[in-house]
Amino acid sequence: MTPDSPQQPEASLEALEITEAECRRCGTLIAGLDGRYACPVCGWVNHWSEGHGALPAGSDDPDASNRLS
Repeated sequence: MTPDSPQQPEASLEALEITEAECRRCGTLIAGLDGRYACPVCGWVNHWSEGHGALPAGSDDPDASNRLS
C-alpha cells in the first residue's frame, strides 16, 4: 500500500453494529457484531441465525478462491 494508491475495504465497517449481551452459559458480558456472539470465557457461541442481519455468501469472500486450491 502506498500513499498514492490506498486500499479500500470492500465492505463498509460503518454498517456493522456492535452489540452486547450476557453469555447464556456463564453470564459474562460479551460484545459481538450484529447480534452474533462468542464467549471468550466458556466458549459458548450463539447460532448464526440469531444475528440481526443476513450473512454474506461464501462467493462474496475475496479470499475464497485462494483457500479452495
